[in-house]
Amino acid sequence: MNAETLRSKYAAGQRDFRQANLYREKLTFACLDGAKFSRANLSMINLRGANLRGVDLQQADLRRAKLKDADLTGANLEGANLAGANLSGANLTGANLKQVNLNRAVLGGANLSQTNLRHANLCEAILFGAILTGAILLKANLAGAVLLKTNLTNAAVIDTDLSEARLEEVTMPDGTVQK
Repeated sequence: MNAETLRSKYAAGQRDFRQANLYREKLTFACLDGAKFSRANLSMINLRGANLRGVDLQQADLRRAKLKDADLTGANLEGANLAGANLSGANLTGANLKQVNLNRAVLGGANLSQTNLRHANLCEAILFGAILTGAILLKANLAGAVLLKTNLTNAAVIDTDLSEARLEEVTMPDGTVQK
């Protein structure tokens, strides 16, 4: 399936694109609100600025995807592979990121407020200026991650691996600032 076919099917009312192969397709600023892409191959796709509110991307392959400034509010990304993806400025408020692979992902300025990041892999992820207020980081792996000017106010940081993580000007769960 190519981007043009997807757009026309979406415009015709289709929302179920499970297991679709959209490898390297370009869907910048597309509106795919509520679509289902579970188990789809979306690696290296360009979804910059796309409206993906409430989209189902459970276990989707989004390796090295371009999701800069995308709206993923309330999206289900449980078990998805976003290794090396660019999510700079993305809105992931209330998204389900349980067991997601964000290894080496770029999340600079991303809004991850109220997200479920239980058992998530954020090894070596870049979280410069990211907002994680109220996020659940239970048993998340942030080893080697870069957390500069990151906001963790009221986040549940329990059994989280922060070994070798770079923490500078981070607002901790209790409101104190780590310098």
